[in-house]
Amino acid sequence: MRRRRLALLGVIATVFATVFATVFASGLGPLASAAVPRTSLPVIERQVMCVTCKIPLNVAQSPQADRERAYIQSLIDEGDTQAQIKNALVGQYGPAVLGLPSTHGFDLTAYLVPLAVLLALLVGLALLLPRWRHARAEGAPQPPNAALDAGDAARLDADLARFD
Repeated sequence: MRRRRLALLGVIATVFATVFATVFASGLGPLASAAVPRTSLPVIERQVMCVTCKIPLNVAQSPQADRERAYIQSLIDEGDTQAQIKNALVGQYGPAVLGLPSTHGFDLTAYLVPLAVLLALLVGLALLLPRWRHARAEGAPQPPNAALDAGDAARLDADLARFD
């Protein structure tokens, strides 16, 4: 029983590590933000915030949002990459301009805590599921005895005959 649990935990840990590595190595994760040589305003707008409205820049309608768009467009015209533009925006407006927390320091917990919680839930489920199944199997009602005595059989036949 203990070997099965350890094997199950090993499988869960392997699956989690594979998914984690695949997501972050393929560029889908926030830690692997590979800069594309040429970017566009709509791409950057979806990733940054209007510093006065506190909403994504692509939906913000304010004079400050227009100034941010003009600044971003000037950086794009200069040929800056996506990472360079984000760094320039942080330098100009502060870290509040980014739509996502940074991927270093304490802000990294915004990405790691949900993954740790998911892993803890999977481990807890792997440990508790066999116990629940075992408890359910022990507490299941036993099937009634198939053989009826003569009196019960006669009464059952009489009751069934009334419904025919």
